[in-house]
Amino acid sequence: MIPLILFIALGLLILVAFEFRARKKSGEIGEKASSTASEPADGECCGQHLVCERETLLQTNAQIEYYDDEELDALADIAPQNYTREQYKAIREVFDSLNEKDVPGWCRSIQLRHIELPQDIREEALLIVRERRQKQ
Repeated sequence: MIPLILFIALGLLILVAFEFRARKKSGEIGEKASSTASEPADGECCGQHLVCERETLLQTNAQIEYYDDEELDALADIAPQNYTREQYKAIREVFDSLNEKDVPGWCRSIQLRHIELPQDIREEALLIVRERRQKQ
């Protein structure tokens, strides 16, 4: 009799856990903009992407656009901490040469090309993208 009760209790516990997880994913539980949400309710960027998918800046059917930065393709699938000084300088030079209005498109291009930005450049790009959104 006790094993049957334990089996039923375990089943109910699993059911509750799945229901909780489903509600958390749909945003019914937790903070408005949790770090795992892909579409925050308060209009802020989720922080999970360099450029938030909510703003349709990163689309699955998007074409890669180059900003005189074809040489950065060599950095695809390399972690930023493994960049050489020259590779970092190449990214920095391209980023510094961009017009502010081109930063969101460049970030989209970088993501589509599987190039990770060093943390400092990433933070600067996010700041520019946020400021542009606030102006709109």
